[in-house]
Amino acid sequence: MQGILIINKPKGFTSQDVVSKTKKILNIKKAGHTGTLDPMATGVLPILIGNYTKLSKYLIEHDKTYIAKIKLGEKKDTGDIEGVTIKKAEVKKLDEENIKKVLKEFLGKQEQVPPMYSAIKISGKKLYEYAREGKEVKVPPREIEIYNIKLLNINKGNCEIEFQVSCSKGTYIRVLCENISEKLETVGYMSELTRIEVDKFKIEEAITFEELEKIKENLDNHLIKMEDIFSSLPKIILNERKKELFLNGVMLTFDCKDGLYNIYDNKNNYLGTGIIKENLLKRDVII
Repeated sequence: MQGILIINKPKGFTSQDVVSKTKKILNIKKAGHTGTLDPMATGVLPILIGNYTKLSKYLIEHDKTYIAKIKLGEKKDTGDIEGVTIKKAEVKKLDEENIKKVLKEFLGKQEQVPPMYSAIKISGKKLYEYAREGKEVKVPPREIEIYNIKLLNINKGNCEIEFQVSCSKGTYIRVLCENISEKLETVGYMSELTRIEVDKFKIEEAITFEELEKIKENLDNHLIKMEDIFSSLPKIILNERKKELFLNGVMLTFDCKDGLYNIYDNKNNYLGTGIIKENLLKRDVII
């Protein structure tokens, strides 16, 4: 059994919890995920099954889309609902046009400082370990990009705003929520987060654990295949001799542009991907 399964991660589960439960339901030994979601978050989590775990190096780079809620007037040490309140501030009138104007200011490339409560390592130690010890560490900013951001809802009674954002890999929505709050001249934290897209993988395709239990006997019909993910790549067809050499790791000469290719045998069976560099083809991910 191999392919990609899109799980709708429930609240309270770590990404590794989702992998473990998927393995248990399907009675398989090999599976992985393509990038963590915080335990409080829900939504799209691609699970790689079998040899598809080798694809993580490509899928982890994908852009993502989220729906998030900001609770204004209160700041948490973790930046999300699971933290301890460290500050309170007045919330000014929540004007729709002003909020839309503030959100637009975050469009484009920018630098973002990762939160202290994250798994990023500084000097071999994770930031959240420093945070739990009460130690301050200088965290270098990272370049991120916000492609699209829009207001979805304003709950004036609860001092909460909901927005949708499409962003690059490495964007911390918790930090974005705090930065938006500052622009609104108050403080705030991320009260809810749902990931609705990871590149081509959408929430509409995601299934719950309950649904997985029901379809596990016919899972092949629900698995996304490598050919579908890389459908836009150019194609190389190998004869039997070249196929044997290729699968054994021998580099083959091909007069093609450098890049990633889908590899098939002469019976149109999909073998995986190969990389051409300086007219030499070498195996990449073989399924």
